[in-house]
Amino acid sequence: MIRSPRRSLLIALLLLTALPLLATCGGQGGALGSSLYVQNVTADPAAYAGKEITVDGAYLWRPGNPTLSVLALGVHTLDNGLDAQPLGDAIWLEGFPAELTASLHNPGDAVYGFVRVRGQFVSGTFGPGGTYPYQITVSAAEPIEQVRRVENAIKDAPLAAGKVSFFELQRNPEKYKGQTITSQGYYFWNSMIYVLAEGVSTEEDGSSPQPMGSPIWMEGFPPDKSAELHVGPNNSYVWGLVDVTGTFQTGGGFGKDGVYKSIFNVTSATPIK
Repeated sequence: MIRSPRRSLLIALLLLTALPLLATCGGQGGALGSSLYVQNVTADPAAYAGKEITVDGAYLWRPGNPTLSVLALGVHTLDNGLDAQPLGDAIWLEGFPAELTASLHNPGDAVYGFVRVRGQFVSGTFGPGGTYPYQITVSAAEPIEQVRRVENAIKDAPLAAGKVSFFELQRNPEKYKGQTITSQGYYFWNSMIYVLAEGVSTEEDGSSPQPMGSPIWMEGFPPDKSAELHVGPNNSYVWGLVDVTGTFQTGGGFGKDGVYKSIFNVTSATPIK
């Protein structure tokens, strides 16, 4: 399946348009008081140097080396919500409260969403490699948008005769090592990972799906069965409840970055409506 960059431009425009609207909905006199926009600050940094200010913008945090923690005009992504990138001149954020990330978008490789932050603003060189000319050391923050997620999951219960439950495979993987078995779970694909999971959570509109629990890596899922599942815009992700038959292996070192403990080499799959 091929990812298309078109929706990333649309998302960028929507986020830019939504920022003043979200700020208006949140109110300029909210818990953190009256606020500026990112573009106000970056256009005249000398006016705010050393001051405690409150700013509305799109927070983006991405783990890795180097990590990313910035406040920007907006964010653009791929169709599946991955590879989020900041728009415009971004402000490096130091000390953003981790607990607030639960209220934001989390497609899997980053966290982003509109927030209001208060803190001391300074100019200089900040972030990895000193590439960011501005920083806010955060003293308080609040989400402007509240992202809620919906969970779709199987239950830990025995399956019909001849099938091995997903949870049984997790509890006793060595018992089924090297065997051809049939199990049931949620197939999830987003061009980066191919797994069988106990469930998939999405945002309320069905976007940003993520596998739940400790997934099993999968190889060989039949592409023609994907059309019978939930398919993202421009084929950017696929997920749904399936019965899968294949050879099960365990012992670790499987899949992306070798972080998966077990793998299913699939020979057939049946979507469950």
